[in-house]
Amino acid sequence: MSKIKPFCGYLPHPDEAKLVTSPPYDVLSSTEARHIVKYNNSSFLRVIKPEIDFPNNDEPSGEKLHQHAAKNLNAFIKNGILLQDKKDSFYIYQISMGAHTQTGIIGLVSVKEYDNSLIKKHEHTRPDKEDDRTYHIDVTNANTGPVFLTFRNDGEFQNMLSKVLIRKEDISFRADNSTTHSIWKINDDLNIQMIKSYFSTVPCLYIADGHHRAASASRVQKLRKDRELEKNNDVESSYFLSAIFPHDEVQILGYNRVITDLAGLTVDQFILSVEEKFHIEELTKAEAPSKISCFTMYLNRTWYRLEAKNKILSNDSIKGLDAAILQDHIFEPILKIDDPRISNRIDFVGGIRGLGELERRCELDAKVAFALYPVTIEQLLKVSDEGKVMPPKSTWFEPKLRSGLVVRSLD
Repeated sequence: MSKIKPFCGYLPHPDEAKLVTSPPYDVLSSTEARHIVKYNNSSFLRVIKPEIDFPNNDEPSGEKLHQHAAKNLNAFIKNGILLQDKKDSFYIYQISMGAHTQTGIIGLVSVKEYDNSLIKKHEHTRPDKEDDRTYHIDVTNANTGPVFLTFRNDGEFQNMLSKVLIRKEDISFRADNSTTHSIWKINDDLNIQMIKSYFSTVPCLYIADGHHRAASASRVQKLRKDRELEKNNDVESSYFLSAIFPHDEVQILGYNRVITDLAGLTVDQFILSVEEKFHIEELTKAEAPSKISCFTMYLNRTWYRLEAKNKILSNDSIKGLDAAILQDHIFEPILKIDDPRISNRIDFVGGIRGLGELERRCELDAKVAFALYPVTIEQLLKVSDEGKVMPPKSTWFEPKLRSGLVVRSLD
């Protein structure tokens, strides 16, 4: 079963939601975030990326940095930028981007279920990022951004929500990136119990995005127990904020790669090496990959289509992933990138930025770029069910959840 709980969230006033809410902390660089805040001092980026209130290269770090985040969050609450609901609520969260719409529930999920792998993972976390988010949650005493979860939908989820969706939204706005975000509050006992009962039949939840936030929530709960601040097993730190969407509504885009150099090879030598395991065709224009195990590559101002030869294809849930095919047969043996998690010769570009961004990077600071076909949600669920881990930066989910739309205090 999956245990979820309602809570008294902090939300912006409906008229201010577009101004206050922001993309997640790890989507924008500090430079991009500073530019936004320069023209909008009410942006929630000042809470989730507190370094932007300081000059570049002169930011505090660790606990001191997140003390500034806590100061900003408290000011947002004191000044009425964020308003707390009076009753425990679930929140229906609907996001639309173009023709795509996904509708889910914001609520609290159990740290214990995360620790016991009833909330399943598909990525490793990086210790430095986990440390940073642990400081953030502990010092701000809040979940400032939700973990994006999914579950295998049995077809009844949309029916359950349909009765609520017929009434007007409590918050709805169109963000600057043309995504529309809507919130309906559910605070009546009947509907709260209906949602709890539904999720009690869901065997497990899956992390789509937010592995570091989930891991950090678990660490905070243990830290507070060790400090004997919380002795009850059902205290606030035993739960963390999540937005839960059905698997058949989530949208995954490709997660592309750029490489700084060809490891000493000429362009011709590199192409000859790639041809040993891939069929290569020169293209007349930029094209996205059309299917799994196919890639497009930008090199020397020319686009190519690469299709993996049968001899390197695998039915294994990890080795068969496109990111693994590139790593195992191009990046490691040819370009000498042994570990993409730590190499400074590789960078990752979200598919939402388009193929033009790959061309731009190859003009700016890269030698070759690869566009990947998106991982399917079924591939993600299969890897998670097997207890395995995908290669780093395998999934890019769109549309992104807004931070500052529903905030949860650990008090």
